[in-house]
Amino acid sequence: MPKKLIKRIMPDNQRIKDNKHLKIFGALLHNPNLWHMNRHSVAKAFAVGLFFAFIPVPFQMVLAAGTAIMVHSNLPLSVALVWLTNPFTMPAIFYFCYSVGAWLINAPVHDFKFEANWQWIADSLSSIGPAFLLGCGVLAIIFSMLGYFGMQLLWRYSAVKAWKKRNKNDK
Repeated sequence: MPKKLIKRIMPDNQRIKDNKHLKIFGALLHNPNLWHMNRHSVAKAFAVGLFFAFIPVPFQMVLAAGTAIMVHSNLPLSVALVWLTNPFTMPAIFYFCYSVGAWLINAPVHDFKFEANWQWIADSLSSIGPAFLLGCGVLAIIFSMLGYFGMQLLWRYSAVKAWKKRNKNDK
C-alpha cells in the first residue's frame, strides 16, 4: 500500500533530473538507486526530507537532494518531503519549534509575528534565535527518526498484511 500511494503522488524522475536547481549534481542523478521504491530507500527518504523540512535555511531542497544522493535514499521523495514546511505551514511549524526550544532551555515564550524578510530575521536572532534554532534541531532529529522508523513499520505491516491475504487466498 505505501508503495502504490507514494508512486502515485511522486513526480516524474525525468522532470526532477531536468530541474535547474538540481543540475549541480550532474551525472549523480543518473544513479538508478535514487529512483527505486523499496522499504529502505523510502524510509531513508522520509528521514532526509523531514530533517531538512525543520532546518530553517534557504535551499532546503538542494540540501535534501545532496543528502539523498549521499545516503542512497529515494531522491524525489526526499525533496518532496521538504515541502512540509511551505509558506502556509512555516509560521505554525517554526513557532512550534521556537516553543519547544524555549521549553528546553527554560526560557519564557515571547509572542512575536513571523515576517519572511531578512531584517526581521536579523533583529530576532538575538532574542528568539537560540530557542528557535535549538527547537528546530531537536524537532528535525525527532521527526526524521519518527519518519524513518514509522515508514519501516508501515512498510513491514503492509507486506505482512499482503502475505496473509495471499496465503488466505491460496487455501
